[in-house]
Amino acid sequence: MKQSRQENLIYLAVWGLLFLAPLISLYVRMASGSGESFDWAEVFMVWRRFAVYLALFLAHNFLLAPLLVCRQRRVAYFSIVVVVIAAFALYQCNSRPQELRRHRPPMEQHQPPMDRRDHQPGRHDPPPFDEPPGGFEGKRPSSDRPRPEMRNRQTPPVIVGERDIMAVIVLMMMFAVNLGIKVYFRSRDDRRRLVELERENLEQQLEYLRYQINPHFFMNTLNNIHALVDIDPAKAQETIVELSKMMRFVLYEGNKQGVPLSRELDFIGHYVALMQLRYTENVRIEMELPSEVPERQIPPLLLITFIENAFKHGISYQQESFIEIKIAVEGDELHFACRNSKADTPNTPLNPPEGGKTGGVGLANVRKRLNLIYGSDYALKVKDAPDVYSVELMIPLKS
Repeated sequence: MKQSRQENLIYLAVWGLLFLAPLISLYVRMASGSGESFDWAEVFMVWRRFAVYLALFLAHNFLLAPLLVCRQRRVAYFSIVVVVIAAFALYQCNSRPQELRRHRPPMEQHQPPMDRRDHQPGRHDPPPFDEPPGGFEGKRPSSDRPRPEMRNRQTPPVIVGERDIMAVIVLMMMFAVNLGIKVYFRSRDDRRRLVELERENLEQQLEYLRYQINPHFFMNTLNNIHALVDIDPAKAQETIVELSKMMRFVLYEGNKQGVPLSRELDFIGHYVALMQLRYTENVRIEMELPSEVPERQIPPLLLITFIENAFKHGISYQQESFIEIKIAVEGDELHFACRNSKADTPNTPLNPPEGGKTGGVGLANVRKRLNLIYGSDYALKVKDAPDVYSVELMIPLKS
């Protein structure tokens, strides 16, 4: 498992402070005026103990912890950790025998009581208790006499001391802290990779949707030009000029994450002007754009799909039709509204795709784009009345 640089720096700083601690402690004691001299032997003794912990930490950090954090082998990890802790406890109990004996209370050695028949004259054995010269009147109380059972009692040898228990607890805490830090950095790296994957997925989906929108838009525009060639060749030439301007915008701006709002509104104006060349006076087209356009960003080719859908399904040559487009900027929000009549015989392309299906791709894609770009920060309302179809969209503008 590849460790992060921050994790290694944390370990290096902690162990560096631990190994500096005995030096700092001696310096403080010398500076306090206690008259104590600098003793490297004491420093090396502390460092030897720290070296054992450091070796166990390195084994846990590079060998044991990855079993649990990366490979999810819980049984193997806890089994090995228990064995390591047991071995450390055994080593700790046997590593300082002289110190253990030095801290044990002295055991009283007593000879077994001698039989009075074996007593030899001239031997000055101490009496079992001191008897004052005045006889039993000056004898001290029985509570002050040393009891034979107290003299014969022996203290059992110390197997596990308090320092041994604390050493094992420190080792367990060291393993737990190391494991917690490793889990934190692993989860942080996982979240970072997840965000990167989501961003890459988002970019791929947006790229896919843009590649779908552009051919879909040009297909309908070329169908309109094809119709104008037969109706009015002069208007068809003007349409080609407008189309070249639109193609320049699509080629150079369509693949960007965002374009200036003014460029997007110019593109919509060219499209509406192109469509007006095709229709007669029976079609009423009204468009209201903001007089002052702020320097904000908007995803390219986002609004044109709704306008294209209005021209495609709301206009007929046989009856009066209308399209109303209104775009306004209110603070940091863009409000878009489009209303169109519903024709009994909509203006479909002259060469529809196989199967007779003529749409649906653009609106479905624009919904996906809105969800991917804005999440829940946008509002889209679509009303499909018997005679009128309307769309209202509110999106935040990016600086």
